[in-house]
Amino acid sequence: MTVWQHVADIASMVCLLGGAFLAFAAGMGVLRFGDLLARMHAATKPQTLGLILVLAGLALRLRSGGAVWALALVALFQLLTAPVAAHLVGRAGYRTGKVRADLLAVDELTPELTEEPDEPEGDGRR
Repeated sequence: MTVWQHVADIASMVCLLGGAFLAFAAGMGVLRFGDLLARMHAATKPQTLGLILVLAGLALRLRSGGAVWALALVALFQLLTAPVAAHLVGRAGYRTGKVRADLLAVDELTPELTEEPDEPEGDGRR
């Protein structure tokens, strides 16, 4: 083994341990935090970074072109879907009354929900 392979193995170990720690912290945050928004934050932020670190550690350890591209696609899809899922969970929780209003610094959704819907355009025939 060359020096670069040893360095890659050590970097892989650091990434895998860091990713495992962040995934564990995300799980503990989901269990321990009290309100929906804090749990949602714990479920998305450290979990996404933890997964990307684990994938980077695997890529450094495997060193295969096909495997690295597959891991990069997994990371890309995680980065694209986690924010959307968190947004939908937060919005659904807000609409069902699961979000504590006293913890919100800014509330831009209440005026949007209280407005009357506009009349549909057209001549009134169906």
